[in-house]
Amino acid sequence: MRILLTAINAKYIHSNLAVYSLRAYAIQQRYEYRGCVEIAEYTINQQVDEILMNLYALHPDVLCFSCYLWNIVYVEQLVKELGKILPDTEIWLGGPEVSHHAQNVLERLPQVRGVMCGEGEETFLELADHYNGKGKRLQEIDGIVYACSENILVNPPRKGMDLNRVPFVYAPDLSAFSGVSDPAFSENREAMPQEGEMHFSAEDSMECFRNKILYYESSRGCPFSCSYCLSSIDKCLRFRNLDTVKKELQFFIDREVPQVKFVDRTFNCRHDHAFAIWSYLAEHDRGKTNFHFEVAADLLNEEQLELITSMRPGLIQLEIGVQSTNQNTLREIRRTMDFKKVGAAVRRIRSRGNIHQHLDLIAGLPFEDLKSFQKSFNDVYALHPEQLQLGFLKVLKGSYMEEQAEGYQLLYQDRPPFEVLSTKWLSYEDVIRLKGIKEMLEVYCNSGQFIHTMELLEKAFPDAFTMYDWLSVYYDNRRLRGISHSRIRRYEILLDFAAEWDSTHKEEYRELLTYDLYLRENVKNRPAFAGEPRVTKEEEAAFYEREASERRYLQGYDQYDKRQLRKMTHLERVDHGLFLFDYRNRNRLTNQAAVHQIQ
Repeated sequence: MRILLTAINAKYIHSNLAVYSLRAYAIQQRYEYRGCVEIAEYTINQQVDEILMNLYALHPDVLCFSCYLWNIVYVEQLVKELGKILPDTEIWLGGPEVSHHAQNVLERLPQVRGVMCGEGEETFLELADHYNGKGKRLQEIDGIVYACSENILVNPPRKGMDLNRVPFVYAPDLSAFSGVSDPAFSENREAMPQEGEMHFSAEDSMECFRNKILYYESSRGCPFSCSYCLSSIDKCLRFRNLDTVKKELQFFIDREVPQVKFVDRTFNCRHDHAFAIWSYLAEHDRGKTNFHFEVAADLLNEEQLELITSMRPGLIQLEIGVQSTNQNTLREIRRTMDFKKVGAAVRRIRSRGNIHQHLDLIAGLPFEDLKSFQKSFNDVYALHPEQLQLGFLKVLKGSYMEEQAEGYQLLYQDRPPFEVLSTKWLSYEDVIRLKGIKEMLEVYCNSGQFIHTMELLEKAFPDAFTMYDWLSVYYDNRRLRGISHSRIRRYEILLDFAAEWDSTHKEEYRELLTYDLYLRENVKNRPAFAGEPRVTKEEEAAFYEREASERRYLQGYDQYDKRQLRKMTHLERVDHGLFLFDYRNRNRLTNQAAVHQIQ
């Protein structure tokens, strides 16, 4: 019996925690399933036919797909074709994109035998038992909706499981034999090798995650009820045992994994849990691994702020969902947030310069028209996070937002990602306008390549929103949109725009753009927009002659002579000041070169 768990990820660097968790749990309970439960991962960038041929070659008896917004179109195309070429294969779907309208999914896709609804570890194990001829009948398995003859049967929902029973997917041998009290596990204990005989090593299990972002959960469920989010449906908030969490985090730290993203919906909703984990990371940091958390900034207390602002730069990064600062909007979407506290926390963290902060806004929410969104945008932009993500409302199946769509006059795409087209408060023209602003925001703000130039340019406009709005109009009028511009071309366009809008400061913009360029990269071919070098060759030669002997500014260059120093760094005069760009010593958060003003 070959059972295949299939994930189609958005990018190659992503991994699918769900399928690995289902397999690890099944093997934990039935070790003999190690040989028959397999995983296949693909990306949406692959051709559908390529995936189809690969799945056909594997010829599974049971084929399970993990379904999300970004892959459901691919999954449906595959399912329709697989039903023709693998007619004897039982196809099952699971995941948030199919769990809440399971009957509709089965009506639309007759090739699918059933849907696993909600969290799937226990459900998948019982399905695996069923297909191996030693478990329950389908009508006895909770948490599934399935086709039987010409009928669609809906079984009772499954209760949330104890999160401590879920094995650590990156090294199942760390937890597969400790603290398990499940009767099914005990019954199969004799069929499993003893701990000393395990050959499923951590090194083996980590090989498939090489060069990928790793995902980890220390809690499930969400205490909040945001109307646009499916996480609000799962009110059964559960936490993983802290001793177990620390052991698993140490696994990442020891192997110097580049990045681990916590998938906890609101990581700091329980103060003691969050503080214990952050304390452990601070105490055991080896300077390599970055940990990503989604947090509610207004819930950060003094103890937590004191701790995280003292961490090594780059140890953690925070994603903070603001969504809107309109109180009527927040009330309508059933979101609790104190923006004054959010602002105070974000500013305090930013002042220490050690944590990347990513703040989110959502366009298309109820009671938020263009003027209101402009205020929300300016409120959040003024906090100067490292990234401001301007997203658009996605009307998810099963969400409260979907139920209220008619009352909000909410129109949205029929295809994934079911993004907003218009609302009672926001026209489609407004949405198009915001799309243009989002593009400019990504290029000229979130890229981190134009920081000083944009700070000056903003002063020429009433506010930041208006600045990006007019920049978007400039792109449209000059037919610059839809073109894959080089990085240098982006600098040239910004200089042309700034000079046209604020001609009295053209030379200052040129200087700042040159400064911003060299802040990120030691460009050997000086771009035309930067003009002639303002540091003479004689002045440059004299500086490096002196620096090679005195070492006043460059640390970590002891083995290099003056010619090498000259190639590895850059001197630039800006506004009558002389600056040295040091590319060996970069900011861990921004990747900007260290800058020394030469006295």
